[in-house]
Amino acid sequence: MSKKSENIDEVLTKMSTLVAHLTDEQKELLKKSITTQEFKKNELIYNEGERPKFLYCLLSGKVKVFKAGVGGRSQTMRLYKPVEYFGYRAYISGENFLTTASAFEHSVVAKVPLDLMVRFIQSNKDLAWFFIQSLAKLLGMSDERTVNLTQKHIRGRLAESLLYLRDSYGLEEDGCTLSIYLSREDLANLSNMTTSNAIRTLSTFAAERLVAIDGKKIKLINEAELENISKIG
Repeated sequence: MSKKSENIDEVLTKMSTLVAHLTDEQKELLKKSITTQEFKKNELIYNEGERPKFLYCLLSGKVKVFKAGVGGRSQTMRLYKPVEYFGYRAYISGENFLTTASAFEHSVVAKVPLDLMVRFIQSNKDLAWFFIQSLAKLLGMSDERTVNLTQKHIRGRLAESLLYLRDSYGLEEDGCTLSIYLSREDLANLSNMTTSNAIRTLSTFAAERLVAIDGKKIKLINEAELENISKIG
């Protein structure tokens, strides 16, 4: 983990969805307090049980949030892309982190002291509403994924995860390759299944010409049918 020198004005421009709600005075305080940090692939950003200190904004790369499970297995809770904010829910609720966050690939993250951000929120209703809406959206997504990953059959879960990755990170220039390369274990953790089940189900999808596989690259060949499989569970 290392500090990364970033042009703060450029960082604030990237964070425009949040900065737009700040007063001029708050913008100046933010400019003096914000830092950036570089994380290597698989490097921890924060760990379960730690006390939250920063609001994080992913500037580049990909970040996964996961929770350790029984027998060494982990469950991937969500994935973040630029420019999304994370790491603040536990602080607002007065808890330590219930999850762990790590860089899924080389990533650069902006860090804002949470005590400063809370002071901003307490005196700025527009900013408070911004975070209320963000938390409400996260809660809705979490509820939906909980239902999907516990009630759907294995085929439905894997199809849902592939579509989730498409919606989160998009496709490459060919219009069908997911713009994120996952190991089979990562895909299994995202889909709430064992690695062997993920491998077997993905192979079945390939045999049915729903996807094409090239190492960690996955091409979505028949998105309509994947959506149907996800819908019926």
